[in-house]
Amino acid sequence: MTHWGRRLLLAPFVVWLAGWAWLTAPLWLIAAAALSPLLPGRMRVLRLMWVAFVYLTLESLVLVVLFGWWLASGFGRRIRTAYWEGVHYELVQAFLWVFFREAKRVLNLSITTDGPTPDAFPGRPILVCCRHAGPGDSFTLVYALMHDYQREPRVVLKDSLAWDPAIDVVLNRLPARFITPHPGAGQDLESQIAALADGLDADDAFVIFPEGGNFTPARRDRAIDRLRTLGLEKMADRAEAMTHVLAPRPGGFLAALDAAPDADVVLVAHTGLDHLRTVGDLWRELPMDKRLVMRWWQVRRHEIPAGREERIEWLFDWWERIDQWVDENQPTELPAGGAG
Repeated sequence: MTHWGRRLLLAPFVVWLAGWAWLTAPLWLIAAAALSPLLPGRMRVLRLMWVAFVYLTLESLVLVVLFGWWLASGFGRRIRTAYWEGVHYELVQAFLWVFFREAKRVLNLSITTDGPTPDAFPGRPILVCCRHAGPGDSFTLVYALMHDYQREPRVVLKDSLAWDPAIDVVLNRLPARFITPHPGAGQDLESQIAALADGLDADDAFVIFPEGGNFTPARRDRAIDRLRTLGLEKMADRAEAMTHVLAPRPGGFLAALDAAPDADVVLVAHTGLDHLRTVGDLWRELPMDKRLVMRWWQVRRHEIPAGREERIEWLFDWWERIDQWVDENQPTELPAGGAG
């Protein structure tokens, strides 16, 4: 399906689906209330249903607003000007604020931050390298950067996320790149990433996930095999010793580092958002009644090695540190109604 064909089909469908869901909400409420006592978890069905309704409603409202803005900007002719970029960032921030407020309240989640955060060194652009363990970490990271630290993120993300129509439309109007983990001939991903990282302002945050995909045991094995195939036995041994993260792929990160010579690096780890890849995973593992932790480390630019090989070694050192931190910091249970 073409880019525009996907939008013309999915965006109206999401708006229709939200309207249909609210029209039939009493039936969903009765069914969820009946099932909740029969299934594990404190009112799990009702709570998940409400979060899904909130997300679907917000997404449909965002799509309507985005269409209105496309008309107001001269059928998209001025949509990439500084003014429209600013209002799109404000829309994303509002969406995330409402969604996280409801999700934290209904699911009884507490998200705490450990370590120096991006506001510890204001006035400097940052390159944010995050452990990748599911779509939940992408949303949480961007929410924290925008809401807590007033940063404007530039995000590198997998092209599969463009199937979400709101994400597709918004991020094609903002500085972002949808990339495929298996590029075809002539697709220079490092050049695309470098172009996105070029010209970062003091309030910008370039976001990249060096692992290239969500952690799974199969992907971990493939990453180790890939290193061995390339003859990088030492790196393969180090990757094999890491049990919570994939071996980082340094190419994109190094390209961003070269393109943004004034940027510090922020490394981010988290617990509690792992393995949320399918509907079954969401049902079994979506955090409820838990305290989640995000750990930030900020490295000043002058502390980062200059040579390519030294930088790769430096990145692997940090990924080993993140793996150890994840192992030592699993999410903790909260009492009922105890989120803060």
